[in-house]
Amino acid sequence: MPATRRRGNSSAGMTIGKTTTSSTIGTTNDDTFRDNSATMPAKDVQNMGDSPGSMTEDNNAGDQMQPLMVDGKASGGSEVPMGNEEKAKAEEAKNTAEFWAQAIKFAFCFCGLQASYLTWGYMQELIMTTVFNPTDSAPDGRFPSAAFCVFSNRFLAIIVAIIAVKLKHGAVLANNTAPLIAFTPCALSNTGSSWSQYASLRYVSFPVQTVFKSSKIIPVMIMGKILKGASYPWTQYIEALLITLGVAIFSVMSKSSDSDTSTELLGLLYMLAYITCDCFTSQWQDKVYTKYGRANVDPYQMMLGVNASAICITTGGLILTGDFPKVFDFMGANPGVLWYNVVTAITSATGQLFIYYTIKEFGPIVFTIIMTTRQMISICISSFVFAHPISGKALIGAIIVFGVLFYQIRRKYLARKQKSSGGAAPVAAPKASPPPGMGKKKNSDLPRLS
Repeated sequence: MPATRRRGNSSAGMTIGKTTTSSTIGTTNDDTFRDNSATMPAKDVQNMGDSPGSMTEDNNAGDQMQPLMVDGKASGGSEVPMGNEEKAKAEEAKNTAEFWAQAIKFAFCFCGLQASYLTWGYMQELIMTTVFNPTDSAPDGRFPSAAFCVFSNRFLAIIVAIIAVKLKHGAVLANNTAPLIAFTPCALSNTGSSWSQYASLRYVSFPVQTVFKSSKIIPVMIMGKILKGASYPWTQYIEALLITLGVAIFSVMSKSSDSDTSTELLGLLYMLAYITCDCFTSQWQDKVYTKYGRANVDPYQMMLGVNASAICITTGGLILTGDFPKVFDFMGANPGVLWYNVVTAITSATGQLFIYYTIKEFGPIVFTIIMTTRQMISICISSFVFAHPISGKALIGAIIVFGVLFYQIRRKYLARKQKSSGGAAPVAAPKASPPPGMGKKKNSDLPRLS
């Protein structure tokens, strides 16, 4: 005789096939009902490893547990979902809050980096290219010492680094695993690159200098092979050649007809010295991280170590060359130059802090995008403010360079995304066929770029 199901009694037993389970529903508990596996056959639920209640396997494939709802007829009201709508709204509100928090943080990093380095680049060109009141030591009216500009930057940077390390570690040197002498080689190269960068502005325009910096991928690869024995895929060699071609086009086509070829050649030699020293700096820093452990050397300790050695190098150089008296004499005749150096030092220090913070919060790819954008903006500002002409042919060279740079950024992003997806792959499920819709749901949970 067929089984008879009755409604209207909330404590009645529910008959499913040949198996009877007693289910008593009192107050509603969201934690009890949020598992979607309640809509699956009992044996599929057991295969998943979740047991929301006391279930036994049934041999009838057609009998399934029904969604658990409060029976309005039994309780005297209408059917009410078990909190799914409320939880969906709460999850949406949480996601929205997290999105805006990240958006505000990104805007802070973007604006901070742009403001720091656009101002820094502008002040560099202003100091090195402006003709001020001449002095006995500088009869042409040009600022007499690029080394002093480096010194002023390092002077403020080491103060900021000391404060940052003290706040984070409670001591300036007591917690340093790497000795200060370990940072001296990269401090020397960092000082050389900064000095070459300032000095080159006497002979080449800021847009040429900015585009030329992009070609440092070649010495980076060379230094990586020499210092660490690194190998690179052939695609990176092609990218390096295209960047070099774009830089050459931009540099040649930006040359004014009345400029001195030998003078511009000297400027390009300074730029070669800049990118060579700069590449050595980054490779040596990476070597320090590898030797002493990234957990033992944070960015602020790196900043302190590099600037501690750099301030000693620049001070010794200024004393040996006799530039201190020349600079003080020049600033006496041109007080505004002092403030130019102060602003340059401040923006250099804040820029370093924004670099560390941006990489920590968003990673190196986002940071590279921001800084590549900054290079393009700085070229436009310099060309407008200092009247540097950029021909159509030179513009083609710039497009080649920045096109390859953005392609590199995209390639690195895809590689990182693929690596993270592979690393987060779930453990293989049993070979039993999954319940309807479960396979598609897992794909929808993957992060996506919006």
